[in-house]
Amino acid sequence: MAGRAIPAEIHGGGRFLLRRRDFTPAYLKAHEDGRLRDKVEEALAHLGPSCRACPRLCKGVDRRANQYGVCKVGRHARVASAFAHFGEEDVLRGWRGSGTIFFSWCNLRCVFCQNFETSQLGEGEELDAWGLAALMLSVQDQGCHNINFVTPEHVAPQIVEALPHAIRMGLRLPLVYNTSAYDSLESLRVLDGLVDVYMPDFKLWDGGASRLYLSAVNYPEVAREVIAEMHRQVGDLKADEDGLALRGVLVRHLVMPGRLSDTREIIDWLAARWRDTYLNLMDQYYPAWKAKTNPRFADINRRVTRPEMTQAIAMAHAAGLWRLDDRWREVSF
Repeated sequence: MAGRAIPAEIHGGGRFLLRRRDFTPAYLKAHEDGRLRDKVEEALAHLGPSCRACPRLCKGVDRRANQYGVCKVGRHARVASAFAHFGEEDVLRGWRGSGTIFFSWCNLRCVFCQNFETSQLGEGEELDAWGLAALMLSVQDQGCHNINFVTPEHVAPQIVEALPHAIRMGLRLPLVYNTSAYDSLESLRVLDGLVDVYMPDFKLWDGGASRLYLSAVNYPEVAREVIAEMHRQVGDLKADEDGLALRGVLVRHLVMPGRLSDTREIIDWLAARWRDTYLNLMDQYYPAWKAKTNPRFADINRRVTRPEMTQAIAMAHAAGLWRLDDRWREVSF
């Protein structure tokens, strides 16, 4: 990205420019005015006596006592990896990478998950608040442009708990909340004033497909509520002079084989509410995990095709969405 012209879709003629010198990460402001302390207490209360950290609402599961429900995570978060990631959107990866922290386990059961070793098998290491804070500092020390929490839905309380420690250690980067959009509104309201960039992946519109592929029939309605709340908190995506995201919402949608009806509904819903939404129509679907081996999911046991991607992009343009992510890579179909 260094040395490249900034795409018009980033700044929109200056309407979405946020000068770096005028930017302070939201969580630092919350710390300075004393709100962060209360948010930590509120977030940890979501862990029990019945967990409310995500829409699963695991009744009778007290994660404060190291019990766990659907997500299989107890008192402390589990982390699979942390590194400077150069495969994210240009507005995040820049030229030094996005500081991704991949959390283990997940509150969804996506049969096509391409990271199933992490999300479904739980590979990783358990870290307390101090350990998680130290990990944030380690990716900051690598020169990354931001801290990018990947699959954070079920560990939002633990992230909030770690922030005061990270601040004391010197954390100063923008926070990116990189989620499936299957989040608790209670968690998001605690995150209000802490997260700088929300990056939800709106996967499916149809409830039946969500039940079959995600094991969450209420996923579409939850995702709509969640993305609306994210827009309320931080608005449309704004970037600095170098085209690096500082604040706002970036929506992802993984285009799936044979499911352009979901794509159309999601695009039309976004366009009717936030015409300036920054949208990444992702083309990297391939059959993985159970979608690759279980005959029950034979209809998604193939790659998404170039014509399907062409149609998806045409849908977005037709709906009036113009801030489409300019992918830097070439994909072979």
